[in-house]
Amino acid sequence: MGTKSVPKGVADELLTEIGVALFHLRRVWAKPDLMRKLREQTHCERPLQMSNLSVVSAVARLTPETGGEVTVGGVADRLDVDPSTASRLVGHAIDAGLVSRRPSPSDARRANLQLTDAGRRVVEAADRYRRMYIAELMADWTADESSEFARLLTRFTESAARRPIDPSGIDRIFKEAEAGGTGSGTG
Repeated sequence: MGTKSVPKGVADELLTEIGVALFHLRRVWAKPDLMRKLREQTHCERPLQMSNLSVVSAVARLTPETGGEVTVGGVADRLDVDPSTASRLVGHAIDAGLVSRRPSPSDARRANLQLTDAGRRVVEAADRYRRMYIAELMADWTADESSEFARLLTRFTESAARRPIDPSGIDRIFKEAEAGGTGSGTG
């Protein structure tokens, strides 16, 4: 894990700090008031959920990558969820009027997902707001600090994408604890 040069107690503290920060960051973006305000400003008829924002963002990013052929499977891959979960999330986004589903022109068995006007307004507003918010948080950072943070955060998220969280690790921690180990996973 690359912690060999850092004393174990210090490494545990750093890993705990990073975990807490990531958990807090997730909560920052999932504020109900943020979704309500986004709904008001984009004139959506239905309440917005964080899952709706995830789906419209996935469809918006996949559209140019796929030449406009966005499928539920593509959304599942982008969101790193199983196809049945993606199908349910896409269904909610369709019900909210953010995404439309049409038969694929290349394969009638597949559905082609597209953003509606409301979906485009939501994704554009969310992206602009996210950039503005991050710029405000980093306003007193130097260009080098911002660049280094972007590089390290990208590296971190790419590592996480290559090695998704494995829930069976919880079992391993308890087995190590029962066997007299620390269960921290850093040793």
